[in-house]
Amino acid sequence: MLERVAVHQTRLRTPGLGLDARGVALGAKGVVLLPSIDRLVAFLALYTRQGSLADILRSLAIEVVRSKLGAREVTLTFAAETSDRMDRIAEIARLAGGYTFTGTSRHFVQYRDAAAPFGYDVAQISAGDATLWLYHNTFSQSYETERKIDVRSLVLRLEPHADPSTGREPGPRWLSAEAGLGPALIHYFVRSGVTAEVGVAEWPPASSFDDGPVVRYLFRVPELPERMIPLLTRTPGLSMFLPAAPGTAVEVGFRHPVNLRACPVFAETGLVLFRGHGLDPLEIPKLPALGDVRAFARMEMRKDVAAARASAQPTTSVSVALRLVPTLDPWRHVTATWVEAEDLPVLRRIAYALGPESLRAARVAFTERGAIVRHPTGIEGIPVGQFFREVHKQLYVPAGYDVVPAVAPDVLYRSLGAPPGQVLFIGRDGTVLGVPEEGFVSLEAAVLEAQAWLPLAADRFADALSSALATELPEVTLGGVGLRPLRDVTASDDGALPALPEGAGSGG
Repeated sequence: MLERVAVHQTRLRTPGLGLDARGVALGAKGVVLLPSIDRLVAFLALYTRQGSLADILRSLAIEVVRSKLGAREVTLTFAAETSDRMDRIAEIARLAGGYTFTGTSRHFVQYRDAAAPFGYDVAQISAGDATLWLYHNTFSQSYETERKIDVRSLVLRLEPHADPSTGREPGPRWLSAEAGLGPALIHYFVRSGVTAEVGVAEWPPASSFDDGPVVRYLFRVPELPERMIPLLTRTPGLSMFLPAAPGTAVEVGFRHPVNLRACPVFAETGLVLFRGHGLDPLEIPKLPALGDVRAFARMEMRKDVAAARASAQPTTSVSVALRLVPTLDPWRHVTATWVEAEDLPVLRRIAYALGPESLRAARVAFTERGAIVRHPTGIEGIPVGQFFREVHKQLYVPAGYDVVPAVAPDVLYRSLGAPPGQVLFIGRDGTVLGVPEEGFVSLEAAVLEAQAWLPLAADRFADALSSALATELPEVTLGGVGLRPLRDVTASDDGALPALPEGAGSGG
């Protein structure tokens, strides 16, 4: 039987057991005893849900132990360090159906609970050569180590659970394609204007009867259009994975039992792809070289002049003119306005009403056909001119119009063939005008004209001030006016009072 540790108790019988600053019986190590492997997985899932396993990963040792009766159980041994860590682990172990012990070498005693707030101590140490002795209120048992379990190997062998809610949020994705589908997927991304990187990964053959290594194409896509998700998730031979942690990703539609972000057992230089449907994970020790899929775009060489003249075959390409059609969709990304030359006085009057933030953020360029004002958050504060919405970093179309054919903005900008540094504006009549990027300046610097000012000499100002200070002030005194102050004044013909004579009003 165990004995409860009392307050201020100093002597303990368990080897290596001592008291921490709060008086709790604590050894150098902690041990969690679990009845089976599935309880071990439950413990890891609960622990990683609330915190990171990196705190105890360096000292963590998982072993399968066997009792004298032949029963096999699982133990987790780790550095105890503080009673706060032990309290948290004890709560999770209790929820997972395990027991928590503390000690230093071979003998471990039950960790504290509600019945013994300061912990337990053994009444008598059992003799024996067993590798592990555990003392509990309900049992005392010795164990021998049978084998060790590597945390990385355990996490790698766990099969993901089906979870249809995963993969709905936008973000980067990993794609795995079999050798026959890789080239087709590359050209599909190129035609669709999707930014992606591709590499080729190799695995050893499954058996000696295979001719060569297993080859798969690996894609890293920063942002995948929503319209492509059904095709890439339902096509046999294609698999989509959602990054779960550095160096790991889980197939879309599945969830790993352990929080991989809180279990850093995989190297960031490699990649482990956890597949669903009972398939083994794809482990890549080192990422292959990845390149832009646009490097695989179809290239056409220009024919020489002689061959071009001799050839009279019609071309097979289809070219259509660019058009603008009105749209009923709400206006979005309206960040520019084109102010004609006759409307510049209106822009000058509006400048007086703009706030400091609008003046600092807006940029303006002056051309022969007027001024172009751009504002990154919206141009609604400048209600003058023809509004344009931004479809590309350097391409604008009139607000309320769509471009047909409905090609991607990158494809449209490249087809215009503008040199670098040009901002293009497509007019309503289909004309395209370009303005150099360096022609735009801050509206704050361009809106205020130069103000006139006059210099003032300091010595002339000092002389004028000295003469003014040297002038004597006249002395004015007031006296009594008596009972009849206007006794000597007579009214004039027009009824107005005459002016007072010199010296009138002064007392004396």
